[in-house]
Amino acid sequence: MPPQNEQLVARAAVTIAAAPGDVWAALVGPDAIKQYMFGTTVESEWRPGSPIVWKGEWQGRTYEDKGEILRLRPEKSLQYTHFSPMSGLPDEPGNYHTVTIDLSPEGAGTRVSLAQDGSTTADARDHSEENWSAMLSALKEYVESRQESAA
Repeated sequence: MPPQNEQLVARAAVTIAAAPGDVWAALVGPDAIKQYMFGTTVESEWRPGSPIVWKGEWQGRTYEDKGEILRLRPEKSLQYTHFSPMSGLPDEPGNYHTVTIDLSPEGAGTRVSLAQDGSTTADARDHSEENWSAMLSALKEYVESRQESAA
């Protein structure tokens, strides 16, 4: 596989006013994911090598995306592959993205940094960054609202 063009890696980040454990629980909790990830239903055993499937509706079309958990370090890092048939591309290894989500303490909160490789153009990268930024904003809102209601 050729080296990834770093300029075509989509990146997004957010700082959430919560402990890494609370952010992690939202990242891998199917009920939580449905709340902040555009209504997506996710299925996975959440262990390296296990499949991950996202199902839902986006802009009036149903979808079923898939991938594999590559790395899972609770409260620290989650990495998985992702393929969407909605891309119109064939289901081949070269058409999968790798998504890496890293958590790190930042003050009293948690910094969530996300990177997605596999963009073929700057426009595709920018589109992915917009989607990931929206998802991370919704994650932040979800986790922080739960912190407030627990206080």
